[in-house]
Amino acid sequence: MRETPAELEALQALLDASLSRSTSHLRSIINTDRTLTAAQLTQVLTGMCTLALSTVTAKGEPRISGVDGHFLHGMWHFGTARDAAKARHLAARPAASAAHLRGEDLGVFTHGTVEVLNPRSGPPSPDWPDLLAYLQDFYGGDAFDWDEEVVYYRLRPQWMTVYTPDPAGLVRASTG
Repeated sequence: MRETPAELEALQALLDASLSRSTSHLRSIINTDRTLTAAQLTQVLTGMCTLALSTVTAKGEPRISGVDGHFLHGMWHFGTARDAAKARHLAARPAASAAHLRGEDLGVFTHGTVEVLNPRSGPPSPDWPDLLAYLQDFYGGDAFDWDEEVVYYRLRPQWMTVYTPDPAGLVRASTG
């Protein structure tokens, strides 16, 4: 777990607020017996988690693609090739949605806005060096030309909810 107490508190507030303002239909599926706390979520979402990422074209058409997601500091971080269609979509329209699904055991659904962490022109995000060190440790330092080949994003969530039919079992399985 890389989250500070303040980050866990903010994530818990987001999870609570998101669920409370969801539709009654969603709340009939996801409730306090079928979700995770922020602390539990950060225990479960370790390493690389495949995300289904949704962006929008210039014509307003939705597009979905897969990305390697890393849940760090209570937010999703992901990258793509600088010349990928999703990179163009996000540059023009930074709103995005992401879903991480593990069969019927876990669903994490997030809507928010992305920010570029390592722009081609301009200074990187202040936390880019720490994130880059994490990514290079995970993928290998020579996996990419980290300056030219890939662009990394942070999805700042405005809404996030989590579904699991067995919270205690999922947490036990991830820590055991």
